Amino acid sequence: MFELLGIPPQVLMGQLLLGLINGSFYAVLSLGLAVIFGLLNIINFSHGAQYMMGAFVAWMLLNYFGIGYWPALVLAPLIVGATGIVLEKVALSRLYKLDHLYGLLLTFGIALIIQGLFRNYYGISGLPYQIPDALAGGRNLGFMFLPTYRGWIVVASVVVCFGTWFMIEKTRLGAYLRAATENPALVGAFGINVPRMITLTYGFGVALAAFAGVLAAPIYAVNPNMGADLIIVVFAVVVIGGMGSIMGAIVTGYGLGLIEGLTRVFYPEGSAVVIFVIMAIVLLIKPEGLFGRAA
Repeated sequence: MFELLGIPPQVLMGQLLLGLINGSFYAVLSLGLAVIFGLLNIINFSHGAQYMMGAFVAWMLLNYFGIGYWPALVLAPLIVGATGIVLEKVALSRLYKLDHLYGLLLTFGIALIIQGLFRNYYGISGLPYQIPDALAGGRNLGFMFLPTYRGWIVVASVVVCFGTWFMIEKTRLGAYLRAATENPALVGAFGINVPRMITLTYGFGVALAAFAGVLAAPIYAVNPNMGADLIIVVFAVVVIGGMGSIMGAIVTGYGLGLIEGLTRVFYPEGSAVVIFVIMAIVLLIKPEGLFGRAA
């Protein structure tokens, strides 16, 4: 059918696969945003800067300490997540009883400070980060040559996304987290330290952003602006899926990546705006998002 439209099947399948890879980044980043907003009611506009920090921490671990990709995949999210814990304790914890706008403005300002500091010390030309030897090379799929590392990105993102969903939706810890957002006083009455739980949840959401940054480091040049444009798209993904919806963030992230890939085949000029067009339509029809609940 696509050959009748003048589109070779190889081109279509190749763009769908590239869309799935992009969707993997959208899903992991929007998942972190959804966790933070759904459980803390904080609109974390510093998420893109924390994604960038994950890539830079991986680069620093390699170049300053000789720590390779695989340990960095664990250490970088832990280090950046720890900075998120400090941020929550020092600043964000003071804003929980105020309007969401205050948290948005604070995190937006923090994002600008972080990007400015890294831009001042490392410039904007980008720093290379080598693909690990175990994931070098690729496979011939018939319709395209798939680099092994990009296939790894899809697998890693799926495992992290659905592992997070299972933890929040199907475990006792997740039940405590969800209950703490609804009635923190009641949960605290059972001897659970709710403030500590909130702090660790924010750190976990930040760690997800850093994890995505480490995955992105070998593909994109590590530079201070790498999260600035991407975060706008990821916010659109979260809005479409439903603010605070874990499954909505995952499904919408992968789905919009595929739609973006299809748009590159049929109407390349619209690929940069198709996600925002979908967001506008969804907000008109279902303002709470595809998987969200009405307020």
